[in-house]
Amino acid sequence: MILEKITTPALVVDEEIYEKNKRTMASLLEGKKIRLRPHYKSHKCSDIALEQIKNGAVGMTCAKLSEALDLADAGVENILIANQVVDEEKLSRLAWLAGVCRLTVCVDNEKNIRDISRYAVLSGNTVHCLIEYDIGMERCGVTTHAEVLTLARLIGSLEGVELDGIQAYAGHMSHEISVEARERITNERMADLKALISLLEENGIPVHTLSGGSTGTALQKTRHDFYTELQAGSYLFMDSTYRLPDTPFESSLFVLATVVSVRDGLAVVDAGVKSCGVDQGMPVPVGFDVEKIVASEEHFQLHKPSRKLRLGDKVLLVPGHCCSTVNLHDRLYFFRDGKVTRRVPVTARGCFK
Repeated sequence: MILEKITTPALVVDEEIYEKNKRTMASLLEGKKIRLRPHYKSHKCSDIALEQIKNGAVGMTCAKLSEALDLADAGVENILIANQVVDEEKLSRLAWLAGVCRLTVCVDNEKNIRDISRYAVLSGNTVHCLIEYDIGMERCGVTTHAEVLTLARLIGSLEGVELDGIQAYAGHMSHEISVEARERITNERMADLKALISLLEENGIPVHTLSGGSTGTALQKTRHDFYTELQAGSYLFMDSTYRLPDTPFESSLFVLATVVSVRDGLAVVDAGVKSCGVDQGMPVPVGFDVEKIVASEEHFQLHKPSRKLRLGDKVLLVPGHCCSTVNLHDRLYFFRDGKVTRRVPVTARGCFK
C-alpha cells in the first residue's frame, strides 16, 4: 500500500530512521556493562518488545501490571514493573505472574513489601524487588540511605521476595536542554548512589542491579557505565519534546493527517488530541512551518503555514509526546520510500491499570 492511501489519522513509522535509531543505541551500549531494558510504555507493541529482546535487551520495563501481563502473554520472560503495586487484587495477580516470568517490581514501603511477600508465599512464587530511591524527581521512592537499608533488611528477612537492587530514575532530567546541567546532575547523583551501594554492601547486602536512565540521559549513562540497566524507551521513535542538542536519535514516528479545510492563512487537518498526545507539547509539521497550532478533539488548526496546503493533502506531524500518542492508536504502519512495509498492532493500548 502507498503511504498516502492510509485512512487518516494514522500513526506511521519511518522504517529507515527507526532502524538507524536501533543501531545508534546498540553502538552506545557496545562494550559496556550497562544493558538495555527498554520501556514498554513508549511503543506498547509486543512485536517490537520481542524484537528488542532478540537484539540484546536484557528484558522489558513497563509502567503497569496490565502491561506486564501483555508482555508475558507474548512470551517475554524478564519483566520489570518500574512502579509500585499496592492494592489487593493486583497483588494477587502480581504474585501469579511471578510464576510465569522473572518478575521484578519497585517498592518503597514496608507494608507493601510485607503484602507482596504474603501473596508470593501463597502462590509459591518469588517476586524480585528493586528499592526505589528518589534522586530528584519527587515522585515515588524513599529519600535517605537509612530508609533503603531498612527496606533491604526487611526484604532479606521475608519469604517470597528477593532483593535485586535499586531503581534510581531521574525522569525530570530527561528533557533538560542544557548538556552541562545533565552532566553535572548525573555526576552528583552518581556519587550519592555509590555511597548508598557501599553502605548496603558493608552491611552484607549485595546490589546486583542499578536500573534507571532514559533516552534523554542515555549518553551520560552509557559514558559513565555505572548503572547496570538503561530504561530508555523513546529512542526508537522520539518526538518534538526530545529536541536535545546532543541527542543522537531522530524522529521516526509521525501522525499522518489529511487537510480537510482551507482558507487564507489557515489549514485544518483531521488529527487532534484524540489521535496525537499534546501533554508535553504540540505536534510539529514536517516540511513546513506554521505560526501556531490550535488543538481540539478531532482537529489541529495550522495557522499561516509556510507551504500552500490544498484540500486532501497529506501531512506528517511529529507528535509532542510519542508515548501518549501511541496509546491512542490500535496499530502502527511502518513505511519505506513511501510504501507501507508492515503493520504492527499496539497490543497494550489502554493498559493503564
